[in-house]
Formats: sequence, structure tokens, C-alpha cells
Amino acid sequence: MGQDYKPGSKKDLFVKKIQRTVVMMGRYTEQVPDCPCGNVIGLVGVDQFILKSATLSTSDEAHIFHTMKFSVSAVVRVAVEPKNAQDLPKLVEGLKRLAKSDPLVQCSTAKTGEHIIAGAGELHLEICLKDLEEQYMKGASIKVSEPQVSFAETVTKATAEPDVCVSKSPNKHNRLYVYAEPLGDELSMAIEENEIRETDEAKVRARTLADKYDWDISEARKIWTFGCQPDARANLLVDATKGVQYLSEIKDSMVGAFMQASSGGCYAEEVMRGICFKIEDVVLHADAIHRGAGQLMPTAKRVFSACQLRSGPRLMEPVYIVDIVVPLQAVAGVYNTLAQRRGTVEGKTDRIGTPLCQIKAFLPVMESFGFTAKLRQNTAGQAFPQMRFSHWQLVAGDPDEEGSSD
Repeated sequence: MGQDYKPGSKKDLFVKKIQRTVVMMGRYTEQVPDCPCGNVIGLVGVDQFILKSATLSTSDEAHIFHTMKFSVSAVVRVAVEPKNAQDLPKLVEGLKRLAKSDPLVQCSTAKTGEHIIAGAGELHLEICLKDLEEQYMKGASIKVSEPQVSFAETVTKATAEPDVCVSKSPNKHNRLYVYAEPLGDELSMAIEENEIRETDEAKVRARTLADKYDWDISEARKIWTFGCQPDARANLLVDATKGVQYLSEIKDSMVGAFMQASSGGCYAEEVMRGICFKIEDVVLHADAIHRGAGQLMPTAKRVFSACQLRSGPRLMEPVYIVDIVVPLQAVAGVYNTLAQRRGTVEGKTDRIGTPLCQIKAFLPVMESFGFTAKLRQNTAGQAFPQMRFSHWQLVAGDPDEEGSSD
């Protein structure tokens, strides 16, 4: 049973026979007929059905184990390709094995055909690439692009009242009236940390949204869907209509279009984050043949893009929190290095009884490449930084403004 399995369904469920049970004995494996509880064993014959983690059971009524939560996100990406074209099958197979072996790394294929590896940071990617080249590709050489950072697209204000966005279907018989507004950082974080889930009971979730986040209870009960898994979940599509006919028939088309729109915004094809789209009104043709998915999905995608453009669109960048341990006499070098890389100091704590102090700072992921080497150079090797993902923040500058930093 994989991560997406739900009791009673057949999605992500495989019924297979275990070929062998083995016990790891140093660098050798010893086959055993059975093994008591409390031991770590290896099972042969099911690896092709498991991506990162799975639950194995002999019972038809078993529930899956919860997947691990990580305090970091895969926000740094590189593109890889083999130096020799004949090694391409080795690269594809190696990426599959890498994705299975590391629970955090994400391997994907871009629209351009590039093979993308996403990791938590520069060091994590360096280890993944080393494993890929030496272990999973059996020594075949690869070319690696410069690291790239994933951004997110958001909005900073609600669509103005008279400017509710309208989109007509290609046959001109259907109209969608939609507006967008920001979700807020607190609610976006709650969705990303699984405090508010799509699988929650609608009434319980609506009460939570109304009490904690000042939502209208009737709108909170009519949330159609969250954003595209896994990176764009912190977006919502809400039915705010009243007395519209045939609305339930177009729900699947609207949800499908919303998934596509949230996985790549109209500015930079980056994932959306923190946007709530509300359907205010819908005009539909009386004949079902004129309001199919072919008519409504392109219409819905256009209206979602229009709402984003009319609601103060901005880009967001990921930010690391950096813990730096440094002697008091080298603090000036830390401040200079952070200032050169758009870092902001959050706090400084002296360790009593030692000549050391601990500095906490926020550093944009985009500026983190080569940060450790530069910091040690400016402090004569006395500073020791640790970085982990903290949050998303708005990029300075307006993308609509000509000559802005975006």
C-alpha cells in the first residue's frame, strides 16, 4: 500500500507475493524462512511497486503508516544529462533508484525534456549527484547545470469589486465570473503543515476556518478543492455562488483546470501559493452537450490567470534560517557577509562562559550558493553555519513595473 492508498479503494494498492525473506549479515544476505517481530529484514520481489515508502500487510483491512514530515522543502534544482548520449537509459534508471533511496529528493522531467533533480540545498544536491554518478549509474559521467531556485507566485490584494473577471467559453454559450484574494500566511502554513487537510470533514474544517481565520462559514463549507499536490496545495477554489443551475455538472472540469493553473502560474510558470479563487457566478447553456470539459476547462484556466493578473501579482522566494556559531572577535565578518547577500540578522545570543556567540539570520536561498565558503573566508575559518528551510517571502519589486528587480 503506497502513500496515496485509502482504505476500501484500489488506488496505490498492489497484491503481490514475497519471493524471499533475507537477513542482512554484514555485506552478505542470509535467506530465512521466517523472522520474529523486532528484527530488520529485507523482502525480495516488491521493490518495483514502492516509490519512497509503503506499508506491507497480509490483512485486507490494514491502514497505512503516516509518511514522514520534513522541516525542509526541495527548493533547489539542477538539470542533469549524460556526457555520452548512449548512457541516457542508465541516467533514467539511476534517477528512479535515487528517488527511491532518498525520501526528500524529487526527480522529474521538465517540459523542455530536461531531467530535473530537486533537493533541500547545495550540500544535499551535491551528495545526491555523487550517489547518482558513482552508485546508480555505475561510473557513467553526467553534466550538471547551475543550481536554480524554485519560486512561487501569489497575489497581494483582492480583485477589485467592479473588476470581477469574466471568461466566455469558445462556443460563447457559457460564462464564468471569478475573483481572487490572498489566503494569508497563517492559513497557507497551516495547509502546508497538514493542520487543515482536504480529507477533513467539511463541517469541522469550516468551523476551524471560521473560528481561527475569520472565514464566512457558508463559503468555508463549499471549498471545492485544494491546489495541485505536492507544492501548490496552499491554494483554494471556493464556490461562492447562489442559486446557479447545473453547477455540480461542471465541478470536475473546474477542479481539473484549477489543478493545471495552480501548478504553473501565468507569470513564470512557477507554482501558485496563498491564492483563494472564488466563483461568484456562472452562466451555463441549458443543453449538457454545450457545457462539456472541452468548453469549460480552457475557459476556467483563462479566468484564473486573469484573476491573478488583476490582484496585485507578486513572486515569492524561499528563505533559509541560518544558525552561525562564531567567536566574538569575528562577528563583523558575519555581518558583512550577510549584508552582501541580502541576509537579515534575527538575533544574537552569547554563550556564557565561552568566547562564542550564536547568530540567527534569514538568508534567501538564491543567495546561499557559495555562502559557506565566503563566510569562512571573511571570518578566517572561524564561523560554522547551518542552514535549513524557514519560509517564503515576497521578492522586492513589482513584476508589472518596468525596470523592477524582478
